[in-house]
Amino acid sequence: MKQNSISERLLNGLVRENPTFVLMLGMCPTLAVTTSAVNGLGMGLTTMVVLALSNMFISLLRKMIPDKVRIPAFIVIIASFVTVAELLLKAFIPFLYDALGLYIPLIVVNCIILGRAEAYASKNNVILSLFDGIGMGLGFTCALTIIGAIRELIGAGKVFGFSLMPESYVPCSIFVLAPGAFFVLAALTAIQNKVKIAGEKKGKDMSKIQSGCGADCMNCSDTDCRMRSGGQESKEGESND
Repeated sequence: MKQNSISERLLNGLVRENPTFVLMLGMCPTLAVTTSAVNGLGMGLTTMVVLALSNMFISLLRKMIPDKVRIPAFIVIIASFVTVAELLLKAFIPFLYDALGLYIPLIVVNCIILGRAEAYASKNNVILSLFDGIGMGLGFTCALTIIGAIRELIGAGKVFGFSLMPESYVPCSIFVLAPGAFFVLAALTAIQNKVKIAGEKKGKDMSKIQSGCGADCMNCSDTDCRMRSGGQESKEGESND
């Protein structure tokens, strides 16, 4: 599979660099809005639309935006799409708009969106940037929906409003409160780590779980490595511009 193929971009966001379970980004909406599967799905899809369109637009303008003002320019572009998404939700899906509340405008500062703009969209062509945004957005949507579904099932006995538990089931209400988000996220991350460790013990190559390039970026000794998302060169100290 080519590193910069459309299918690789989608798989990268869904699995290898899943923004929630692998990169641990966007924790604020992940923990705050996933009280139900519907809320998680709504926030995930809204973020995906903003992410995909922002990536595409930033890629289109990447050669016109001066390097010194690229971050403010990216934020203006992202904020524009977030405003459009917020107004559309308010007009056509008011119950979701009310449920997500403040976290819709906060998509502007979601580190997933700004991170993909800086790391990928500003260095790659429009089509690949669009599908990179879709892949990351789908990964974020799946993660939020799964967490929301588990919290709703345990905390209310329902998923997407449908009762799945027997009448005798007593809901564990803590799972629809703030601590429940931490419990579920920790459990899902632990399961992922267990699968990775079990695979490594059997001699399988599990390096692509938790790393988009197959390497341990945190402990990488290569100070002039290529960026894992898109194969672009990046110095280790550039992230603090």
